[in-house]
Amino acid sequence: MAEHNSWNANKPVRPGRSPRLPSKQRNQRMGRIFLVTVLSLGSLVMIVPFLWMLITSFDWGARLNIPFPPRLFPRQFSIRTYEVAFLNIDMLKYILNSIIVAVGVIIVSLLSALLSGYALSKIRFRGAGVVLVVALSTMMIPFEMTMIPQYLLFDKLRLLDSYWAFYLPALNYAFGTFLAKQFIDQLPNTLREAAIIDGAREGTVFWRVYFPLCTPIVATIIILQFLGVWNDLLWPLLVLSDAGKYTIQLGLAMFTYNQGLNRMPAIIMAATTVSLLPVLVLYLFLQRYIVESIALSGIKQ
Repeated sequence: MAEHNSWNANKPVRPGRSPRLPSKQRNQRMGRIFLVTVLSLGSLVMIVPFLWMLITSFDWGARLNIPFPPRLFPRQFSIRTYEVAFLNIDMLKYILNSIIVAVGVIIVSLLSALLSGYALSKIRFRGAGVVLVVALSTMMIPFEMTMIPQYLLFDKLRLLDSYWAFYLPALNYAFGTFLAKQFIDQLPNTLREAAIIDGAREGTVFWRVYFPLCTPIVATIIILQFLGVWNDLLWPLLVLSDAGKYTIQLGLAMFTYNQGLNRMPAIIMAATTVSLLPVLVLYLFLQRYIVESIALSGIKQ
């Protein structure tokens, strides 16, 4: 009997057949397949409009009408659409203006978010929770409700038509404060305690000990703020009146309608494609830090 069981255990599996997986492993495999399918379909939905814009931007035949359904290849491939866009729209100037605005906003909001997040996370003071709740509650107020008061305030301060109208509101970056606090919460308190025992002051502890460890959250905030500033149209439309200070979105909107380029879809697609290049370049450089910040969010002391 023992020999019979031993022979069955060593019996080779026939070619073309695989042993049946347990139900748990089979369910996990089906779950992965379903998840990959859903994510692939979602990625396709997000990518198709971008590909349509890119293909149309090189299609000289689409300068008067947008092709529908979308074509996989330009019917009349040409770079004249980009030439017309650069001849009619001062793209480089508007891109430079947007970079100036974005850099200033990023610096101000980054310092504000990191310093306040560090204070709320590591410095124990009475009312820290209330301060955080009040700061987060400002995120519930739509920008449209504060837009007019902000405009009147900057008008009284005579800061309209200047980039200070972008820099000063960046001091109140509640979402960045929340992100910074959550990230710094994962960093050990023993680092601060050891530095204070060695005689370091609070500012030194932040800049020398914790700030070098905040690279992932810094990259995340930079991406979020850069996208917000780069794509903003309403606030620049309100505060900027000098065409020489227009940001890229405001410049594209004004010149396309003033010069009738809104009736030339391929030209608009070409200009929009160029305006997206700085965003893509920045994301390609910083994406690994964003992934790292998400991975580190689960670290325990």
